[in-house]
Amino acid sequence: MKNLFLIIPLLFFINCKKPEKTETGLFTKNISIDGINRRYAIYIPENKDNVLLPIVFELHGGGIYIEDMTGESGYKTPYKLWMTLADNDKFIVVYPEGLNGAYDKPTWNDCRANSIVSSDADDVRFISTLINEISSNYNIDKTRIYVSGTSNGGLMALRLAVELSDRIAAVAAVAAAMPDTSECGSPVNPISVLFMNGTDDNHLPFNGGFVSNPPNPDFGSVFSAEQSVKIWTDFDQTDTVPVNYNFPDLDNNDGGIVEKFSYKNGLNGTEVVFYKVNGGGHSAPSIKEQYSGLFEESFNKQNHDIEMTTEVWKFFKDKSL
Repeated sequence: MKNLFLIIPLLFFINCKKPEKTETGLFTKNISIDGINRRYAIYIPENKDNVLLPIVFELHGGGIYIEDMTGESGYKTPYKLWMTLADNDKFIVVYPEGLNGAYDKPTWNDCRANSIVSSDADDVRFISTLINEISSNYNIDKTRIYVSGTSNGGLMALRLAVELSDRIAAVAAVAAAMPDTSECGSPVNPISVLFMNGTDDNHLPFNGGFVSNPPNPDFGSVFSAEQSVKIWTDFDQTDTVPVNYNFPDLDNNDGGIVEKFSYKNGLNGTEVVFYKVNGGGHSAPSIKEQYSGLFEESFNKQNHDIEMTTEVWKFFKDKSL
């Protein structure tokens, strides 16, 4: 009988799920990857109990810190709007930070083989490890993990579409394109991909070529936005004729309208979507978080007809592995 009393509590302990962390809100944390400290911010939505939580990773551009992404630095930032969406639709937002590159600012090791300005970190392993870490602490829907990124972060999101498609359901690349000289292999699994590119982007050329302003071979080179879209429509075997939609012109001074081209019916339910931001520069479109005139002097016009985070979440939320 004594042994029975010992066994029953042991069985109860084995079958009990590890308690989910109860914290909510925004936190900055650290994790060790190959002995190197990596920073990330994580936002846990309110009223998340008994809900399977998707994860949205938002990857910064080159030279940007996570405090700039979350709004903690005090600058305008469309990326903080993810947290409002997370509270409404119940998902976790993660803002990882890259390691310093040639200019001692955070960067991502994307697939540009002819770039020498980014770090050489194993960022695919970093993101994969973060998925494991977060999944061990929260009730995660592992079929609904998404990655969005802008500029260098958008190129990194595209690398994850190539190399981590067994774990990620969809990616969004803003002001980014596929590298025309790649150190990565070919995509493996069909995956949904969104592109959002400004036609007047003076750092990531809409028609392809060397990156930066002025164009600099040190930063590598990319395909055009339209060729980047075609790479994925061909791979996913989507419809060749897109469904078109023109957004209302809410701001007559932001350079032009936004056109949306949706290529549907890809393998395994995948979809490729292209937002052509006419007159748009090197930035994420936003209605609520509008950059200054000083910013636009360096990066050209920011579009104010759509909210990037809202559009990307609409694309993500019905995609799953």
